[in-house]
Amino acid sequence: MPIETDTQGSWLSQEELEVTRGRVPMLYVVAVPVRVDESGTATSVGLLLRASDTGRMERELVGGRVMYHERIRDALVRHLEKDLGPVALPRVPATPQPITVAEFFPTPGVTPFHDPRQHAVALVYVVPVSGDCAPQQDALELAWLTPDEASGTDVAAEMVDGHGVILRQALAHLGFPV
Repeated sequence: MPIETDTQGSWLSQEELEVTRGRVPMLYVVAVPVRVDESGTATSVGLLLRASDTGRMERELVGGRVMYHERIRDALVRHLEKDLGPVALPRVPATPQPITVAEFFPTPGVTPFHDPRQHAVALVYVVPVSGDCAPQQDALELAWLTPDEASGTDVAAEMVDGHGVILRQALAHLGFPV
């Protein structure tokens, strides 16, 4: 049985977050939501569409910070429900294993992953979802693309800061040519 913990008091104020981001790598989870057929083969990949601060339209994966005293599994479920809706029905295993780790740096070019705000480490998971999904929060659209469509150069061009690299790694993990 999961242990219920209070994570509400674990959010940092904006000032505390900025100071911490300048000194400590932040832990994130990234989820690549997929629809699977009866044999477990991924048939489509869910990508969010958001407007950037500059007004550019960008495709993104589901993800966000892990809070203090929050299990990785709980963080994945929280972010999937926050971005895809409360009835997305993600199937996160009891002990999830990341398919890769992405290390984001504030300095471009250190790795393929860039986050101008901070040094962040993201654990990346492929997560099947079986419920009704709809874009939430500031997402404008949720597109379900076939693996072939998702691996296209036009999709990669819509993804920034290394998210396209993560998507291609997830597709390769699922056995699709990239």
